Amino acid sequence: MSDRKIQMVDAPAGLEGQGFFATSLDSLVGLARANSLWPLPFATSCCGIEFMATMAAHYDIARFGSERLSFSARQADVLMVMGTIAKKMAPVVKQVYLQMAEPRWVLAVGACASSGGIFDTYSVLQGIDRIIPVDVYVPGCPPRPEQILDGFMQIQELAKSESTRRRQTPEYKELLASYGIE
Repeated sequence: MSDRKIQMVDAPAGLEGQGFFATSLDSLVGLARANSLWPLPFATSCCGIEFMATMAAHYDIARFGSERLSFSARQADVLMVMGTIAKKMAPVVKQVYLQMAEPRWVLAVGACASSGGIFDTYSVLQGIDRIIPVDVYVPGCPPRPEQILDGFMQIQELAKSESTRRRQTPEYKELLASYGIE
């Protein structure tokens, strides 16, 4: 047994009492971002119907801080691409992505948005990751609302843990350059 005794000291002036806590700015900003994401649904087929169920009362995506769907790219920070994307629609999806302010995240919902699904044809884009970077893929054809919520929670974790400076790193700029985005 040690002869050392634990000695308690008083807190410095001004750093005591209720309501005080210390954290980093990155953690605080990440927590705020993660719990106030505004998704922009880009739904083209059956995955959009499953997303509607995710918004309804039984699953209620609003519990995760995304009460407000944004149908304006300039006011959204999560692009949720759901369903089949034809090659003629690819420039529109990319334009919507480019109109979103940083930080922005992309969720590819379902087999069609992730890989073209069963439509291995000349007219269907074989995954939106050919035109824009994707952060989270939600598998399924169509995925259940629980899967969409899980994908959204993964986006929340990304938003919570991401450094406020990551978007300025050379690696991130190189990733965007690989997609032809400046």
